Amino acid sequence: MVASEANSKPKIAHVYPGQGSQSVGMGLKLYRSSAKAREVFDEADEALKFPLSKLCFEGTEEELRQTINAQPAIMTVSIACLRVASEFNSARKPSFVAGHSLGEYTALVTANVLKFSDAVRLVRERGRLMQEAGQLRPGGMAAVIGLDEAALREICRESGAEIANFNCSGQIVISGSKEAIARASELAKAKGARRVVPLQVSGAFHSTLMQPTVEGMAQAISQLSFNTPEMPIVVNSTAKPVTTAGEVKEELLRQLCHCVQWQPSVEYMVGEGVSTFIEIGPGQVLSGLIKRISDKVRVLNMSDPESIKAVNL
Repeated sequence: MVASEANSKPKIAHVYPGQGSQSVGMGLKLYRSSAKAREVFDEADEALKFPLSKLCFEGTEEELRQTINAQPAIMTVSIACLRVASEFNSARKPSFVAGHSLGEYTALVTANVLKFSDAVRLVRERGRLMQEAGQLRPGGMAAVIGLDEAALREICRESGAEIANFNCSGQIVISGSKEAIARASELAKAKGARRVVPLQVSGAFHSTLMQPTVEGMAQAISQLSFNTPEMPIVVNSTAKPVTTAGEVKEELLRQLCHCVQWQPSVEYMVGEGVSTFIEIGPGQVLSGLIKRISDKVRVLNMSDPESIKAVNL
């Protein structure tokens, strides 16, 4: 009877946004209304030795969009949201955690694999290395709307672009050199894509052009202490859970140059009985994608004091 009740209990998953969800002013309401949120922003400022909080609250869009800044900023706001949620009893321990690209690092903090101060430093280093790789080997990304995987794979073979994100049905992101993205965009439109949207990023993320980041990240990872995850982390590169510190380290290096399997990740969690997804952090990008992936699940969002208080589990 006890086992049956445990098995029947609705499962929730926490999901964390990636780069592109940032906006000037994010986290300011949290900071003003919650001591727990202020602790998070103060800890980030101290760990990074510069006022990241000020950049979030009143920086310029251009400065905040830089990869080296956007990644730690989004993580910090996401963790502030999570800590505030704990004050309202709306942060019940999830059955799974997952994050989109950068968001995977935020998931590691939730699963107590990394301390927040270590994670935010690691993410800033990741952002620095990715920005540097983008300058070394210039490239870009584009979202292709309305073409299936088979058509995109053919276009990538012809253009030299690579598939970077499987976001949801009908939305696949490609990555590569500027020439490859331009060629692939033309081919996609010719094959009937509804839209091809260039993304505001500083490089060809999740492609082989990010290979220069791997050595630096391996070095940074080797200097930190990783704990065993307290809950399964469904990772980008395989859309399957990892449950050991060693698997986490391997994933963090693998995801730099490999495709983000977001749709398969969500489908895996739904298949494992997750009925509620909570996107925690700025924006609602993942909420929109999840709703398109499955119409059978509840999707909630925690991005500010009002939305956090409104969550009822």
